[in-house]
Amino acid sequence: MQTWFECKVKYVKVDQDGRERKVSESYLVDAVSFTDAETRIVEQMQQIVRGGEFHVDNIKKSNIIEIFPHDNGEYWFKAKISIVTIDEKAGKEKKVNNYFLVAADDFKQALQRMEEGLSYILVPYHITAMNLSTIVDVFPYFKDEVNEPLPPHLKRIEPEQMPVESSFEAEQEDEAPQGDFEAEAADEAPTDDEEIVDEE
Repeated sequence: MQTWFECKVKYVKVDQDGRERKVSESYLVDAVSFTDAETRIVEQMQQIVRGGEFHVDNIKKSNIIEIFPHDNGEYWFKAKISIVTIDEKAGKEKKVNNYFLVAADDFKQALQRMEEGLSYILVPYHITAMNLSTIVDVFPYFKDEVNEPLPPHLKRIEPEQMPVESSFEAEQEDEAPQGDFEAEAADEAPTDDEEIVDEE
């Protein structure tokens, strides 16, 4: 299960008209700890604020459990979902509130995309609230196991490629005993004349 951290960053932003203004923006980062979240948001902000200074003002664990990103979503909407479950001890229904984040251009689109994203939930649920979030961008964690650097004491083993000649020779060796066996069997097989002599 992913753990999301909300990071608030302050920096000087240059508008489209060239004016500079100080802003405080919130970003959502997928991380395993507060230290990891700080490291990841710093790496991301170094790409966003190129050559400029920024300050990570606050990091807190978010109550969002899942996000539904879309390429053409301009804003992030936060939805409160009430899921109905059964309390086995009390034998009664109880409601559990969960929070989701969905990218959309407006409320109508956000609601539609949220219902599509929640289609995997088999128990009854209700979307009790949806608000325009202050989250500017979301940075999920994608682990690249192929290109991930190894520790200094380990070495990556590359698969060895067998030469074509070697494989061809191996096939010839595999076929050779079978041919010899057939030849020997043919020599040992009695001819028709021999069978007639044996019968007399």
